[in-house]
Amino acid sequence: RSSLVMLLPHGYEGQGPDHSSARIERFMALCAEENMTVAQPSSPSSYFHLLRWHAMNPAKRPMVVFTPKSMLRLKAASSALSEFTNGHFQPVIADSKVSNATRVILCSGKVYYDLIAERANRADSSTAIIRIEQLYPMPEAEIQAALAADPNAEVRWVQDEPANQGAWPFYGLNLPARIGKLITPISRAASASPATGNHHHHDEEQAALVQAAFAD
Repeated sequence: RSSLVMLLPHGYEGQGPDHSSARIERFMALCAEENMTVAQPSSPSSYFHLLRWHAMNPAKRPMVVFTPKSMLRLKAASSALSEFTNGHFQPVIADSKVSNATRVILCSGKVYYDLIAERANRADSSTAIIRIEQLYPMPEAEIQAALAADPNAEVRWVQDEPANQGAWPFYGLNLPARIGKLITPISRAASASPATGNHHHHDEEQAALVQAAFAD
């Protein structure tokens, strides 16, 4: 019954394994019976409301927050003042910019900004991108509600991490049965290392990842 908050730097930014080693998959493997909160907010206001929600949550439990360093300098990852003074924490943020989507991407954290940039470059109006801000407890009802807007769309899970790491091992095991849909994972290849130590190799991997997310 501890309200401890852990902020763990974690981001695939070409800075090597130590920069990407918060090990989401290990914390997710420890999750059961709503024993902790695991989150990866994608904006300053989401992080702000997450902390407020955690402080007021009557269910006292630890919280682990994964925080990519590059988002501190990323202009796209900003929030208007009104987003702090209004609203509340949303475990899932639906995509209000796309309707009648034929493809839905589920993602979490920094990769969201890579995906929306690629969508804009492609002038793609058929792919909705849904952000999972709270990884555990799994926001099943909120995910189902977001997916209900496009019931016939293909669903993909996109993450920066290798296939054997990140949130996918947990979500790939649990989410398809809960939402009644097949989910196609898009990630780096399974790896013993959290990330490559070569910046050029990282850029090639990231470009291939984003391309695969939108490939037909």
